[in-house]
Amino acid sequence: MAFDASLPRRGRTGHVHGALGAARVHAVKTWRSGRYLLATFADALVTVAAAPVLCVPGPAQSWAERHRRRAGALLGQDVEPRPRTAGRNLAWLGTHVAVGLPMGALALLLAACLLVTPIIAGLWWAFPRAPWLPVVSEPITDWVTALLLGSVNLGAMSGLAAAVLPLLARAHARACLAFLAPSPAERLVQRVSELTRTRADVLQAHSAELRRIERDLHDGTQARLVAIAMRLAVAGETYARDPDAAAALVRQAQAETEDAMTELRSVIHTIYPPVLADQGLSGALTTLTARAGVPVRLDVGPLGEIPAAVEAVAYFAVTEALANIARHSGATDASIRVSRDGATLRTSIADNGIGGADASKGSGLDGMRRRAAALDGTVEITSPPGGPTVVTLELPCV
Repeated sequence: MAFDASLPRRGRTGHVHGALGAARVHAVKTWRSGRYLLATFADALVTVAAAPVLCVPGPAQSWAERHRRRAGALLGQDVEPRPRTAGRNLAWLGTHVAVGLPMGALALLLAACLLVTPIIAGLWWAFPRAPWLPVVSEPITDWVTALLLGSVNLGAMSGLAAAVLPLLARAHARACLAFLAPSPAERLVQRVSELTRTRADVLQAHSAELRRIERDLHDGTQARLVAIAMRLAVAGETYARDPDAAAALVRQAQAETEDAMTELRSVIHTIYPPVLADQGLSGALTTLTARAGVPVRLDVGPLGEIPAAVEAVAYFAVTEALANIARHSGATDASIRVSRDGATLRTSIADNGIGGADASKGSGLDGMRRRAAALDGTVEITSPPGGPTVVTLELPCV
């Protein structure tokens, strides 16, 4: 019986905790919305005062970008900038003033009521006829009445703020993004432009790879094969009169053949590492980190089926990152984490080195970014001076 009686108590406790958590979340949302609307009210006033300056394209664009970021943050959206369009910026300025001033004024009024109500409750003797509620017309004569009516008024204002402020803030943010966020047509244009640029980078990188492979084969493997052919030709000519010298030339040709095979395998490895075909990405990375110049912690989660092109890009990215860590970072420790989130393969390489890595200087990091872009992937590099450096590669597995 005691056990059965405890269940309702635990259930009630869970409901209470859940209600408190929901109330806390709603309170935070109301606070953020009120702060957003008060800032909107101030910005609208500044817009009216500085209208001549904000009509100039440069300041108007900067002012619009500020509000685009604020609106996106409130709605929890990462909104990319809109192409520079002076007409839309001016239209948004007018809408911002027309909508932001009344919304912000209402938020200011509610905030003032919430702040003034406790003050009036404490000074009821100085404000006996304060407008607590419309139904109260008699003057307040004691502390009990003052505190009771003050609590009722404060609760009513809080409830009104919780109901109204989030709706107004989100409405303003959506109106803001309707002007300042890219339209579907503009997103399509941006996407086509990005794909065009990416295609050009891929073609350029492909041409560079072909030239490198041709150079490696010409200067290395082909030169060795020519030397082998010459040694074998000389051996054939000298065999009748000097078999020992011919045998020595054949042995030299055999050694040259082995070297040529080693170089040829090296060239093939740069095209598509055989270890990927044999062991998959996880095994290939295990082999790669075992040969790294610094201790590396490797964490590979369940990956499922991954396209060969994606595996190759991830492998070469880790290879390049580890080479940079060994050569330039001064790091004593590194870590690699590979995971799959739905249709996205995410690879993160971190080290405790000196930082300062910059892909814009034409390093291997730039090549890593081009490889990722060819598959519609992204590379994010965080490397402040003093470190740490974190390279995050995201590739779609489709």
